[in-house]
Amino acid sequence: MLVAAAPIAAAAGAAPAPTPVLEGIGAASAPGQRVVLITGSTNGLGREVARTLAARGDHVILHGRSVERGAELLAEIEAQGKGSARFYPADFASLQQVRTLADAVLRDYPRLDALVNNAGIALIREPGRQLTADGHEAHFQVNYLSGYLLTRLLLPRLRESAPARIVNVSSLSEATPDFDNLMLEQDYSPWRAYGQSKLAQVMFTFDLATTLEGTGVTVNALHPSTFMNTQMVIGNEIEPRSSVETGRDAVLRLLDDPQAGNGRFFNVFEPTRAPAAAYDVAIRRRLMEVSDTLVGWR
Repeated sequence: MLVAAAPIAAAAGAAPAPTPVLEGIGAASAPGQRVVLITGSTNGLGREVARTLAARGDHVILHGRSVERGAELLAEIEAQGKGSARFYPADFASLQQVRTLADAVLRDYPRLDALVNNAGIALIREPGRQLTADGHEAHFQVNYLSGYLLTRLLLPRLRESAPARIVNVSSLSEATPDFDNLMLEQDYSPWRAYGQSKLAQVMFTFDLATTLEGTGVTVNALHPSTFMNTQMVIGNEIEPRSSVETGRDAVLRLLDDPQAGNGRFFNVFEPTRAPAAAYDVAIRRRLMEVSDTLVGWR
């Protein structure tokens, strides 16, 4: 849930809410199936990746905000009669819903072969800065912080399932984080907010790759394509320059290619140098410390 920018404070002395239980709809995975979780998989790029993986015979854990769209995609996959899927609703504008999603996946799946952090927003036509239910700038949380938390929560299962892969769907857009103005209370622009969130994804990729070295779990980030013909692009009245099928194939390559490597950034299919700030170890360390605090990891 996104709200207009305003201070958010918890009620003094309020008792913590009980942890909700999230039940998925759809089939369980079968022995021998590759299990892939794709966030933001009910629309655009995530939907195309999910449909293709299921058509190959994989089990896809579907995620999105809309139960209606999730059920439609689930029915389409079931009609294919090849792979299988289960859908879980969660709004990445709520860190509690991210935790609930992670709890459900860990409860229902003894193995997880791949995680695709694809969920994202681009509020280019919104009139001003938007906040999440947690009080964070919307792009920073939905595009980066929620995926950061989800990955941290699911990492033990990915390690247990090695070899496993993490793919972070990022962008060539960039804006170096200003830790004195991280939520962009000053000088807000949607493009700056979007670029900051996407660069943060790449920074997280590089840090996590170092941690995962030798574990059998790899993580890479990519710019899937420029202005694909998705609803996000069209809804912002931007002329598409590429197809969602190109972006889909770029993501699938990082899931399938044994030579994809670890800790790399790809411009569609080609490994390339990420924005310069992504290689600044001091900025990355500060970002990780701030992120841990914001998600309650420390």
